[in-house]
Amino acid sequence: MSAHRPEVGDRFRRFRDRLAAPDPRRATPSGHDAATSGAPADATTGLTPRNGSGNGSGRQAGTVEPDSRRPRRRGGRRGGGEELRVPEATFTSYYGRPILKAPVWKWDIAAYLFTGGLAAGSSLLAAGGQLTGQPVLRRAGRVTALAAVSASAVFLIRDLGRPERFHHMLRVAKPTSPMSVGTWILTVFGPAAGVAAVAEAAGWLPRRGPLGLVGRALPPVGHAAGLVAAATAPALATYTGVLLADTAVPSWHEAYPELPVIFAGSALASGAAVGLLAAPPAQAGPARRMAVAGAALELFGAHRVETRLGLLSEPYRSGRPGRLLRAARLLTVAGAAGALLGRRSRAAGAVAGAALLGASVATRFGIFYGGVASARDPRYTVVPQRERVNAARTGADPAAD
Repeated sequence: MSAHRPEVGDRFRRFRDRLAAPDPRRATPSGHDAATSGAPADATTGLTPRNGSGNGSGRQAGTVEPDSRRPRRRGGRRGGGEELRVPEATFTSYYGRPILKAPVWKWDIAAYLFTGGLAAGSSLLAAGGQLTGQPVLRRAGRVTALAAVSASAVFLIRDLGRPERFHHMLRVAKPTSPMSVGTWILTVFGPAAGVAAVAEAAGWLPRRGPLGLVGRALPPVGHAAGLVAAATAPALATYTGVLLADTAVPSWHEAYPELPVIFAGSALASGAAVGLLAAPPAQAGPARRMAVAGAALELFGAHRVETRLGLLSEPYRSGRPGRLLRAARLLTVAGAAGALLGRRSRAAGAVAGAALLGASVATRFGIFYGGVASARDPRYTVVPQRERVNAARTGADPAAD
C-alpha cells in the first residue's frame, strides 16, 4: 500500500499544477507568445518571467496579470454590450395585420341609415297632420313611412351574410345591444306604420257589405297605429347613431354624444321635406316647423363633430366625407331658408323639400364614410390612445390638449 502513495501524491500535485497553469497558447502579458519571445518559460507554471530571469519579478509563480488588450465591456448593465433600442413604431400594421379592422359594411348600410331616419320623420309628420287636421300631411307621412321602413328592412337583411336567418334576431332581447334594441324597434314600428298606411285606403272601399265594415273600422285603427308609430319614431331615428358609436371605429366612437343628435335632426328634416313636397303652402305649417327644428339640430351636431374631436374630426373634414358633409350643410341651410321664406309659393316649398332630402342623404353617407376612413388609417387609433395614456399620467385633459 505504501508503495503506491507517492505515485498518487505526485499525480495530485501535477493535476493541481495543470489547473493553476494557463493555456500555453495564450498570449503573455507582454503581448508576445512565449515560444517566439525567446524567454524561458517556468517549468512548473508554464509562464514566462516578465524580466526574463525566472521569478525575479517578485511575483509568485502561477499568478497571471490580466491581458490589457482584452476589450472591456461597455455599458453599466449586467451582460455588457451596447443597450438595444426598439425602433420607433410606425402606424402601419400590428404584426403584419391592420391595427383595427375596417367595417365590412357597404353603401347599403348608409342607405339604411337614411331610410330609417326618413321613416321616423315621416311618421312624426303624419302624426302632426293627424292631430292638426291636415289630411294631406297625414297621408303623405303614412305612405312614405311605410315605403321607407320597407326599404330599411331590405337594406338591413341584404347586409346579413345569411338573409334567411333574419328571424334569429328576434330570438333574444338584449337591452345592452343597440343592434338587438334596433331590431325590436323595427319590429314594433314596421307593423304600426303598415296599418296606418293601409288605413288611408279606407275611402276607396265600398260603403256596404263586408268591405264596408272594414272601411269603417280602418280609420280608428289607423289613428291608433299612427300614434304608436310616432311614439316609436324617436327611438328609430336615434338608435342608429348609438349603434355606430358602440363600435371601435375611432371617429364614430368618440362622437357618441353628437351622432344621435345629428340623426334626429336629419330625420326631422327629411320628414319635413316630405310635407313640403306633398302639401300646399296653406297646409304645410307643421312641415315648416319641423324643417327648422331638424335643420338646427343637424347643423349643431355636424359642427360639433367637425370641431370637438380634435384629430378624430379630421376624417369628417377631408376627402369624400368632407365633401359630403359640406354639401349637406349648404343644402340644409338652403332648405330651411326656403321653408321659411317660401310660405306662399308651392314651387319654393318643393325646392326646399328636395334640398332637405338631399342634405339628409349627404349627412348619412358623410358620417358613414368618415368613420370608415378613420378605421383604415392606424394614426386615428394609435395617437388618441397615447394621448389618453399621457393624460392619465399627468392628470391633464386630452381634449384640452
